Amino acid sequence: MALYLVRHGRYVSSDQDPEKRLSTYGKKEIKDVADQINKYHPAVDCIKHSGKKRAMQTAQILATELKGDITIQEIDGISPNDDVIRFADRISNDKNEMLVGHLPFLERLISYLITGSPDKKVLDFSNGTTVCLDLEFKDWVIKWAVLPGKK
Repeated sequence: MALYLVRHGRYVSSDQDPEKRLSTYGKKEIKDVADQINKYHPAVDCIKHSGKKRAMQTAQILATELKGDITIQEIDGISPNDDVIRFADRISNDKNEMLVGHLPFLERLISYLITGSPDKKVLDFSNGTTVCLDLEFKDWVIKWAVLPGKK
């Protein structure tokens, strides 16, 4: 079972767009990230996002660009300041899920899954960063990561 964590792409400032949609650069950035993800032949069953416009747009681009029959679903519990420990209990053990979310939630979630503490920083999630985690013998391990702009 794989869990993919993705930070949304770059977005337009709130003074230009109150919904903070992806910028033109952010859309291209996520398409480029999807090209890199495809090199790992991911098996994504479902992309879940926070419902914020930039996360939803990121999820839509990824669902289009990644190979496979991928569903998209808005979920609660992955907004910036939501409880990562509570959310970790909801992670599916039988599906390969991709979560598209925000900071500080994603950094705290990966820290919790890897170290057992949401406060021990494991990774900086810049916009578009994608990390693939896998469950091995009840422990989460990082299998690979895609950092925007790195090829």
